[in-house]
Amino acid sequence: MSRADVSADVEAVVEDTELPRRLKDEVYSAVTERDATVDEADEIAKAVESRYLETRVDPLDPVGTVSAQSIGEPGTQMTMNTFHYAGVAEIDVTQGLPRLIELVDARKTPDTPMMTVHLEDEYAVDRERAHEVVWKIEATRILALGDISTNVADMLVQIDLNEQTLMERWPTEDDVEVVAEEIADTIESKLGVEARQVGTNIEFGPEEPSYRDLLQLVEDLREIVFKGIDDIDRVVIRKEETDQGEEFVLYTEGSAFGDVLGIEGVDASRTTCNNIHEIHRNLGIEAARETLINETMHTLEEQGLDDVNIRHLMLVADIMTNRGEIESIGRHGISGNKESVLARAAFEVTVNHLLDAAIHGEIDDLNGVTENVIVGKPIKLGTGDVDLRMGASQD
Repeated sequence: MSRADVSADVEAVVEDTELPRRLKDEVYSAVTERDATVDEADEIAKAVESRYLETRVDPLDPVGTVSAQSIGEPGTQMTMNTFHYAGVAEIDVTQGLPRLIELVDARKTPDTPMMTVHLEDEYAVDRERAHEVVWKIEATRILALGDISTNVADMLVQIDLNEQTLMERWPTEDDVEVVAEEIADTIESKLGVEARQVGTNIEFGPEEPSYRDLLQLVEDLREIVFKGIDDIDRVVIRKEETDQGEEFVLYTEGSAFGDVLGIEGVDASRTTCNNIHEIHRNLGIEAARETLINETMHTLEEQGLDDVNIRHLMLVADIMTNRGEIESIGRHGISGNKESVLARAAFEVTVNHLLDAAIHGEIDDLNGVTENVIVGKPIKLGTGDVDLRMGASQD
């Protein structure tokens, strides 16, 4: 029998199993790599199928309760601290229990928003090109560009720009005076003043002599972003070993996911951020679900709790995203929107829920775990959902 015939028979054997497509592909890839015979492939495929069927959840299993317990119990052992992120001393990121709470609460903005920006082509391997992307992302304010002084006698704010910094942050420009002129124009438009620029020196002042207005102009000047993205205060560049080999990766303090994806040199397919709402806005609900799973798993792994089965986290992410929006697990989200009156009342603000239900004449069908426990009935899961009746004898 030719190798092609063996390969076709092996494929047929694998396809004949009840495995999901991804597992079929993995099994086929594994047996072909090892040059397994058809009989060996059949044995391996049936062994994998048997293990797969054994690990499936039984009908009427309380998967929600098991998931809650599986995540909640390790959660009691998590720390409450904020740590430096992945060895990057300049960036702090929330981890441990606060991060887990942040995720399940679906907070609009994380306490420490950050992005991991991957680069493509020559930007990933050339430090100079990588820095070009850094300057397009990191917010460049006036204190990074030169020295500011106030001339109280003439009521002027004077800026002495650093030529080397200008050339570094505007690498495409050959003339520093062109950059200085651009900075002066930005000051005029943002502050509503008339700026005079000579070489790399810029000066301006309030319309009417006023010490208070002069100081206010200095304060406002410090907040102007001349280049980069306003929400990103700092970018750290690191050389790392990734699936693509050794390359430069950027870590940002602050996030503006949609803006970063459009920057030349950024690999949009691998770049991510820790704000699930930004992911949802830019990439959709499926990407947000995937991010929820990855972020919760990463948070647990950081604490050494990686024995939590990822399927529990997948169930939580599914519940939070199955309506097409990101809902929190709480009284303003999933728990507060349950159909059962008693289940809602058992979670928080008990009296309010019962009063509202009484006013609207709501009926509780007692289908879930919580409400049956409250009224003292067997829960409708496992054997509790099975009714047995004895038939009348025909004799």
